[in-house]
Amino acid sequence: MLLFDAHLDLAMNAMEWNRDLTRSIQELRQREAGQKDKPDRGHNTVSFSEMRKGGVGLCVATQLARYVKPTNPLKGWHSPAQAWAQTQGQLAWYRSMEEAGEMVQIKSANELEAHLRRWQERFDENSKSLSANETTARTMSQEREPPIGYISSLEGADSLVTLQNLERAYDQGLRAVGPAHYGPGTYAQGTDANGGIGERGRDLLKEMSRLGIILDVTHLCDESFWEAVEAFDGPVWASHSNCRALVANNRQLSDEQIKCLIERDAVIGSALDAWMLVPGWVRHKSTPQDAGLKLERLVEHMDHICQLAGNASHVGIGSDLDGGFGREQSPADVDTIADLARLKNLLAARGFGELEIRDIMHGNFLRVLRQAWK
Repeated sequence: MLLFDAHLDLAMNAMEWNRDLTRSIQELRQREAGQKDKPDRGHNTVSFSEMRKGGVGLCVATQLARYVKPTNPLKGWHSPAQAWAQTQGQLAWYRSMEEAGEMVQIKSANELEAHLRRWQERFDENSKSLSANETTARTMSQEREPPIGYISSLEGADSLVTLQNLERAYDQGLRAVGPAHYGPGTYAQGTDANGGIGERGRDLLKEMSRLGIILDVTHLCDESFWEAVEAFDGPVWASHSNCRALVANNRQLSDEQIKCLIERDAVIGSALDAWMLVPGWVRHKSTPQDAGLKLERLVEHMDHICQLAGNASHVGIGSDLDGGFGREQSPADVDTIADLARLKNLLAARGFGELEIRDIMHGNFLRVLRQAWK
């Protein structure tokens, strides 16, 4: 079954953390053995081969570069121009992956449907071959693997020097924007910050609506969230957010916010970062094994959203795997991104039907894209 992951920081991993995602996960881990600059060195979970293994044929892939003012203690770039240049470098990496046949950018409804057909053919061929000969199936898979499709998203809009940069980015394929990341921002206030979107934020949302860009409300602080959804009349999603009712933190969505997104026919991608799944998780001290953290905990967050909605139409997957954490801060039964395929059986065991599972695995986010790209 096709799996749609609504949030992967692929270019950040390649360009800032120097991971060659065309290599196997074992090679990536071996290359990082002994490195101490990041807690997840040697614990990474994402490579192109593992994505294909798990059926992750389509994802939302980010460009991410925070601009920080002199009073902002967070890490980031010291001018919007530097942050913009960093996102352009990340875009250049995506382009190189396209040239290598590893990825393909999806920018329109026609491109989306053509990509889905390629991947369905891949599943059909492998299924037929598995029935006859498993070895033949592996050979066909290696020879005929389609590229991984990606929808370009900007996580935090501070790299947009002016709104002209937004239109230029749209021409480059940008199709979703989260106005803020962590801390105070230019166009909105993010996680652990306070305040609304202001005039510049409203101007950004107006231009996003004109261009048909999806609003990603992930990371918006509460005041900015409510102002943004009121000001924006276009398509909305939360690419990687969990439930505040289950793990209390301002990074999570409250039930009131979830209900608002349901009314907007939005989809919420559930994330795998352990501190978003386990109350009281202490970064760099807690372990998945000690906390008893498994993928079932993610299903609990999904189910909470479904109970609020009365259906399974507003939840999906936005794993955020390798988004600043690895196996050390993921469910214990996740070794690589390929293990996301196990969600099918976990959802079935919780009582979800086949069509509901398909919607969660990919259908719900596809619905938002199809509506946005009419």
